[in-house]
Amino acid sequence: MGTPNGVDRLPDGPVRRMFSAAQRRDLDAMVAEFADDYVNITPNHPARSFTGSAQVRKNWSALFAGIPDMTVTVLDSATGTGGNVWVEWGSQGTRLDGGTVEQAGVAIFSLRNDRIAAVRFYLEPVERDPADVNAAVQAVTGAGMEGTRP
Repeated sequence: MGTPNGVDRLPDGPVRRMFSAAQRRDLDAMVAEFADDYVNITPNHPARSFTGSAQVRKNWSALFAGIPDMTVTVLDSATGTGGNVWVEWGSQGTRLDGGTVEQAGVAIFSLRNDRIAAVRFYLEPVERDPADVNAAVQAVTGAGMEGTRP
């Protein structure tokens, strides 16, 4: 039987330990799973990329403090070439100002010496606006669905 937060879907190792620690809100245990020279690559927002486990601590400390009821859920995972761990996951909770937060996406973890050495990070806020797929395609292309300008 699976766990409600899906951590049992992860392979044994540092990624599973990190997500387990996140569920327990154990910042020290989380940060211990990252290499000191950890590299976070955020392809959709390159300026958000960073190096170092100290920034991991800073980020998660702010998340735990600012979203006191935050939950992290693993939806699925797979082990890829070179032992990379692909994780589909999300988080949700309520900010201190009462606003809700929901994110979903994928992270691709690279491991070295039983630590998380790097990640390609694709977690994004979930949008609940009423725009459908046609509006989204039009926003990207600047044209109607038939390729014509509106």
